Amino acid sequence: MKLNQRTLRLIAVGASITANCQPCLEIAIAEALQNGSDQQEIAEAIQVGKMVRQGAASKMDRFAQTKNSASLLSVGLAEGGCGCQQSGKLAKE
Repeated sequence: MKLNQRTLRLIAVGASITANCQPCLEIAIAEALQNGSDQQEIAEAIQVGKMVRQGAASKMDRFAQTKNSASLLSVGLAEGGCGCQQSGKLAKE
């Protein structure tokens, strides 16, 4: 059984929220409306996306709390491993 376009577009709305992608959300809402979804269904898809995003963020926060400075230094993360701190961009903005 295949999902219909209306259902797929509602999934895209929730996924856009979870991914924090504003342009994706705008497109997904427009496509959901074009495929027969109503405002209530879109609002519910947004709520589901928010719950998933909050759950993932909460889990990452708990994971980060388990790390200490020594373990971060051993993998180079405390030294700006992603490059954002080394470039000085954050300090200048």
